[in-house]
Amino acid sequence: MQAASGQGTRQALPVRVMEGAISASVNATSMTPSAILSDPQRRNVAVLALGQALFMSVQGIGTAATPLAAYMLLGPDSKWLATVPIFLAHLGIMSATIPASLLMGRIGRRAGFSMGALFGILSGLIACAALYRQSFALLCAAAFLQGIQAAFFWYFRLAVADAAEPAFRAKAISLVMAGGVLAGFLGPQVAKWSVDWLAPVTFAGVYLAMAGFSMAVLWLVQFVQIPKLSAEDRAAEGRPMSEITQQPAYRVALTSSVFGYAVMTLTMSATPLAMLACGFDFNDSATVIQAHIIAMFLPSFFTGHLINRFGVLPIIAVGGLIQVGCALVNLSGVGFAHFLVANILVGLGWNFAYVGGATLLTSTYAPAERAKVQASHDFMVYAATAAAAALSGVLAANVGWFVINLAALPLMAVVIGAALWLMARERKAASAAPAE
Repeated sequence: MQAASGQGTRQALPVRVMEGAISASVNATSMTPSAILSDPQRRNVAVLALGQALFMSVQGIGTAATPLAAYMLLGPDSKWLATVPIFLAHLGIMSATIPASLLMGRIGRRAGFSMGALFGILSGLIACAALYRQSFALLCAAAFLQGIQAAFFWYFRLAVADAAEPAFRAKAISLVMAGGVLAGFLGPQVAKWSVDWLAPVTFAGVYLAMAGFSMAVLWLVQFVQIPKLSAEDRAAEGRPMSEITQQPAYRVALTSSVFGYAVMTLTMSATPLAMLACGFDFNDSATVIQAHIIAMFLPSFFTGHLINRFGVLPIIAVGGLIQVGCALVNLSGVGFAHFLVANILVGLGWNFAYVGGATLLTSTYAPAERAKVQASHDFMVYAATAAAAALSGVLAANVGWFVINLAALPLMAVVIGAALWLMARERKAASAAPAE
């Protein structure tokens, strides 16, 4: 009876937190139904936030299930390859992020997002077939296709900024990212429910559910209303990338996004395997991933407001400090509470670093330059996350959980240092400017 009561409390608390966050967001941004219908900016936010929720549900399901599904398919001498599909998913993002951005610059966001959804549907169906055929190679192929889908869908956050006024951009980006809160409840929970849908083929139902989510995104993105670049903007080349990348703001935005995301990936990819080694079952690791995803996106209801109030650079620096806290918690022990708290912290720190980096990035380019600048930024981000996903399995198998978390500390020190450096540079420039 006591356990049942505790479980009910744990289930009710996230719902109350979600309701409070949504209420605060609605009041703060006037996201009433009439405002949504009458304001194209807010309509895009609503559509893309729900798309983000469905997309991140796919990501959450894959994160919770794929390393364990791969582990099940591998022989006793090959278990260290269990995170290879996660690496291939990030490799798929890295490979497709530049073509996706440039393609959407020509055919528009709606057509590009539709194409991404088709890759996601195919990925889920192939992964389901991989479990039936007991084929690790097919699972890897499906993971790569899931990465291609993600390469398109991670532009949700920047797409909403394309049609937003400058004063609304930080809020628009953060509110689209906030759609991931629903994914935190939905994705891992669906993974738990669907793991035995097609029993006795374990995990096959999980990937069927992922295909269903991608079908839902395909329908939803038809309502996106973001103007295509004008003929003049498409014809204009803007500044060369060599000049754009010299901007201090671009460099700090890239540093924040790359290292913030890499540390999160390094930790999150290895967590299910580390928990398995410590005797925890699939439901335990799925619960930790669920809390992690909620922590990644719940702050997005407020991140835009914090950026507007305190500035983007302090938020990036705080994100780095929080991710340092994640590593320190993981280094202090391997109990369930350690895994849970650390994954909450790394999710929260990622949110500040990643939303902060994306917001700072939008200040570095003109409309004619956005496709190539966004592409260069996301390519570097997902090259780093692909490397982090690959390293996580190798490090977990050869040097252990302790070294994985120790490696996060210098990376986050770079993020904190970069934000503080640009803050000092801006203060110096402001003090040197002549008074009006």
